[in-house]
Amino acid sequence: MLSIGEFSKICGVSTKTLRYYAEIGLITSDDINTENGYRYYSIKQLKKMLFINRLKSYHFSLEEIKVLVELEADLAEEKICSAFNRKKREMERELNTLAYTLKQMSTDIEHIEKGIPIMSYLDKFDVQLVETQPMTILYMRQILSSDDFDLGYGKYFSTLYEKIAIENLTMLGMPMTFYHSTEFNPTGNDTEFAIPVKEAVKATRDLPGCLCAKSVLKGGYPELTSVYANLMAWIENEGYELVKSPYEVYITDPSEAAAIPEDMITEVYFPVKKKATR
Repeated sequence: MLSIGEFSKICGVSTKTLRYYAEIGLITSDDINTENGYRYYSIKQLKKMLFINRLKSYHFSLEEIKVLVELEADLAEEKICSAFNRKKREMERELNTLAYTLKQMSTDIEHIEKGIPIMSYLDKFDVQLVETQPMTILYMRQILSSDDFDLGYGKYFSTLYEKIAIENLTMLGMPMTFYHSTEFNPTGNDTEFAIPVKEAVKATRDLPGCLCAKSVLKGGYPELTSVYANLMAWIENEGYELVKSPYEVYITDPSEAAAIPEDMITEVYFPVKKKATR
């Protein structure tokens, strides 16, 4: 048996953390001295603790780790493999996003050295006035926090695709996201996920055609805020006003978690009308 201090030293985990893990039922000591309260761990617990450390290095949350530890004990290799593949795709997306950000920084440094304003990149976003066609969309509407957006894209679009497959619906376009909140709220925003379909069934609605200011982003999603800012400036300068919720159409499907940011194409639509002249 190892004392909690010895166990802590071998595994590289503080005794405070070990006590917390015991509180949440992640890993508990094999024995506790009733007289002094000292905790003791068996040698076999080392393997379990090292497995937990490995999962932490893969950026699994403690909730996810608890499930995986139980799956490992039940020899549920298939479910563990599935969880690992999902986490691997998430990390690939994060790496691609980081690489894209580093490339942007390098470009900004070059521009600074040449005397080019950093924000001049906004000039690359062209704006067009287009008339969209009416369509039927299969949709799900949720209140999502900013931290839930990535999860939401995968979860809700997957649900829509599953419904399309089960009900044998005909897709007529790429996935879309509507943003209905009047202002940004980090704790929750009114977000609608949708896919155009041919058939009108339960959970579909009609999307009327309208006049829109449109821009196309070729790059990662973090740049979308720049597209939105540029569209708002154009609308103001050209004497238009926003009349409905803006929305995005993903020419590159957001469910492709490992997509390279440079290859991603997103269309942004702002429904508008001409301001009344006084």
